Amino acid sequence: MSVTPKPSLRRTLTALSGVAAALALSVPAAGALTSGTTSGTTTATPATHSQDAFRGRTDAAVRKSLKALVKEDGFPGALASLSDPGGRARNYTAGVGNLKTGSKVPTDGQVRIASNTKMFTATVVLQLVGEGRIDLDAPIETYLPGLVRGDGIDGHDITVRQLLQHTSGLADYDEEVVKDYLTKQQHRYFEPRELVEFGLGKKALFAPGTGWSYSNTNYVLAGLLVQKVTGRPIGEEITHRIIEPLGLRHTYWPGVGDQTIKGRHPHGYFATAPDTPYTDVTEQDPSAAWAAGGLIGTPSDLNRFLTALLDGRLLEPEQLKEMKTTVDAPDLDTVGDGHYGLGLATFKLSCGGYAWTHGGNAPGYTTRNAVTEDGRAATIAVTALPTTLPAAEHIEAALDTALCTR
Repeated sequence: MSVTPKPSLRRTLTALSGVAAALALSVPAAGALTSGTTSGTTTATPATHSQDAFRGRTDAAVRKSLKALVKEDGFPGALASLSDPGGRARNYTAGVGNLKTGSKVPTDGQVRIASNTKMFTATVVLQLVGEGRIDLDAPIETYLPGLVRGDGIDGHDITVRQLLQHTSGLADYDEEVVKDYLTKQQHRYFEPRELVEFGLGKKALFAPGTGWSYSNTNYVLAGLLVQKVTGRPIGEEITHRIIEPLGLRHTYWPGVGDQTIKGRHPHGYFATAPDTPYTDVTEQDPSAAWAAGGLIGTPSDLNRFLTALLDGRLLEPEQLKEMKTTVDAPDLDTVGDGHYGLGLATFKLSCGGYAWTHGGNAPGYTTRNAVTEDGRAATIAVTALPTTLPAAEHIEAALDTALCTR
């Protein structure tokens, strides 16, 4: 099929430039920190002799990459969690968890996992497909009649598969919730249908199935689809079907109006350009992302989820195969030669082959994660959005380092 990729991170960086920097708190950007304020820690589960290589070369390489994200790219803090095929975990931190107090980044602290939520939402949809309650190739009109309409947009022509695959042609609504973020949007509550209306208010990018473009609008619609079919909130379905069965004790769906992060967490920061001060945006209303990006979790929980997903513990073989059937998405964020399935993407490894991934960007937090075919998993998180493409690429490089250093 013909593909017209839309690099979502480049769009995010462009949108950030319009935020009112004058309202930022008078806190220096992390790039101004001295080496004395940068900390690095590593924790581990009990090791065996067979883990020596995993613990040695990998530890040093990951610590070095996290410290570079803080010292060279200016992120306030960085976290990482790695797990080997046996499920044994290693956790790492660098930088500071609070720019005002200088406190350390909590090991495996909670962060807003943003668009990683799409993997959870897609998994629930595919579980419902396996139960015979949703048809992947049915028009979204079948389930949400009369909702999906606009300029060049008709719900009769857009399938459930195309929503999950980002081949619907629906525009993203993100610019509407990012602009004036610090002054108007940070603590604003959005109804899901309001977000959909933002996306449907823009002309279709292409005819359904003829291109690829990352759009949060697709996944808000997927959340509404789940609610229509099950009669339960999408957050309850994710909790009941995924979080509780896998024992993801530090992952949760925030309730309406819950703007805090409940557990141990590093503060998240927002800057509009490399040389502008950081604003603490740890507290924010998560409704702007909803089923496209509302979850909170830890790096180790993300690894546990991804491993379980690819091990077939959440989906039947037929649905997992559908999820892993990809189309070209060559400019997905900063990863070249990318491919996107149904809420799951590929990550090209420098050591050869691909890993399965998604990643997420939210004001205050960026996460990148992947699991290899042999069961090695890694998640990297930093406590701000990148304001330059090189900084974004360095997060990807840190993930590659974690998975390729053996």
